Amino acid sequence: MDLTQYTFYTDKLKNALTPDRYMHTIGVAFTAAAMAMKYGTDTDKALLAGLLHDCAKCFSYDDKIALCNEGNVELTETELANPALIHAKLGAYIAQRDYGITDLEILDAIRTHTTGEPDMGILQKIIFLADLIEPGRRADIVPNLAGIREMAFTDLDECMYMVTKQQVEYLESDPSKVVDRATRDTYYCYREIHDNRITKGELNGFKRDR
Repeated sequence: MDLTQYTFYTDKLKNALTPDRYMHTIGVAFTAAAMAMKYGTDTDKALLAGLLHDCAKCFSYDDKIALCNEGNVELTETELANPALIHAKLGAYIAQRDYGITDLEILDAIRTHTTGEPDMGILQKIIFLADLIEPGRRADIVPNLAGIREMAFTDLDECMYMVTKQQVEYLESDPSKVVDRATRDTYYCYREIHDNRITKGELNGFKRDR
């Protein structure tokens, strides 16, 4: 991505996001690019998906619903009851409509960066994890942040297991919260990968747990 392209996206995002959300976005973009270098995948796609992952975050709830209707974005009952989940799916539509993105890998990474989905591609996993580990994240908010950051640059699938297990256990511990089906399905997928690798002896030193 050249400077002109980068400036085009960042200038639009500055107008679409709050200052704090913009700083988070920059952190995710550069974390994603670093992870892409580590895992030998396209750094420009990672940088762009990171920049645009929250492009729909700062719309009001009513605007999010209206835009989802406009873009035929289907929402689950859980998403309707938890507005914080809506921006991921909506973001894929806004990335197309307002930022001209047509690359399906980038759009899928934006769409799944909050709940995940089973059998994610490498860019999807990178954006999902970069969103959690970017430099602005605080260790008092994200349990085991240091361990997750280390694993994110060591083993993507094992890090997906660590993170989704933690998310599901946290949501299940609070009766007022509901585990989104996509989040649960993502956890089950990466738990199975984790368990299979333990059985094959590929993750020596990791505790087999559920």
